Amino acid sequence: MAATDNHFKLTMLLFGLLFVTSLHLTAGQVGTFFGRLGTNVPGPAATVPLYQQNNIRRMRLFDPHAPTLRALGGTNIRLMMGVAHSDLRDLANCPQAATAWVRSNILRFPNVTFRYIIVGNEIDPNSELGPFVFPAMQNVYRAIRAAGQGGRIQVSTSIQINLLSQWSPPQAAAFKCSVNWFIRPILEFIRDTGAPMHINVFPFYAYLNDRRNINLSFALLQPNSGVVLGGVYYDNLFYVIHDAFIAAMTKILTAASPLSLQKKTESDVKVGSKVTSGQPSPPPPPPSAPHRNGNIPFDDGERNTTALSDGPIYTVNNARTYINNLMRVVRTGTPMRPGQPIETYIFAMFDENLRPGPDYERHFGIFLPNGQPKFPFRFQ
Repeated sequence: MAATDNHFKLTMLLFGLLFVTSLHLTAGQVGTFFGRLGTNVPGPAATVPLYQQNNIRRMRLFDPHAPTLRALGGTNIRLMMGVAHSDLRDLANCPQAATAWVRSNILRFPNVTFRYIIVGNEIDPNSELGPFVFPAMQNVYRAIRAAGQGGRIQVSTSIQINLLSQWSPPQAAAFKCSVNWFIRPILEFIRDTGAPMHINVFPFYAYLNDRRNINLSFALLQPNSGVVLGGVYYDNLFYVIHDAFIAAMTKILTAASPLSLQKKTESDVKVGSKVTSGQPSPPPPPPSAPHRNGNIPFDDGERNTTALSDGPIYTVNNARTYINNLMRVVRTGTPMRPGQPIETYIFAMFDENLRPGPDYERHFGIFLPNGQPKFPFRFQ
């Protein structure tokens, strides 16, 4: 009997250790994007404590912002920081400019936990800034290494789905031939430096563009809504888009590798990935407005003035569903990367009323300006 009890206790202890280890591996995988394009966005002095109170251990900034960097000092919040697009030309053309940028925006803040520098966010390769992304990445990387920070800060860029010629089924995904000149050297660079590619994965937009063929539950990452694509079962649309990027990047790297490497497995040419994702929700109605249970349909112009066949997507309830499901699905990996949690940044911390575009573009926030969540969620 004693031996049985001891065996039971040992079994429970091992289970407990596995459970704690699992929590350690998955907790903190999800952060948020702190955007400042709004007239009522709380300042860093209020926002950084809000991160800490809600156990949000990762922050993404679009560009350096000294007040935010000062507020982050000593907090151990891991930071993904972008480079302002207005700086790309100088950083690409002048190594000294990259050295000065690193000195001003990284070395001045030794108590900030910098993890990634994102050189360009969704830059169109055919725009005037397209040719500057890769050389700017190189110069920033060299400046970081010269400053003795190469062991802890990685350099990458951020891309969007428009660079793919197709994305479903994921195995058939590929980059457009017209962007190969842009994406190939970037992928080789991040593979060789060990940095991840940052990809923006927004099922919301994919659904809007093809809502006749995409089920809303699939776009909201609801359980038991999966489909088979190319012979592979996909539980949700987030996994589909993520794996489309993985397949497209692998094809570029395999084709660019020596013939001997082309015969090896995907793991020999793979790069890591970090993700930004989100789902908009309408702002709370004024106190005098009638209660509508959070189901307020969007109106982004001529295309979307009527309710969708399977219900509106731009609602508080759908945003709550998506965000909570997102924090669940990024823990377990995708069909192409099973068992590998995906570091993900929710777009965004607050609504930003100065963002251009349709109304929903200004309402991706998950917190209200007073620090209260728009809807229930937990970061662990």
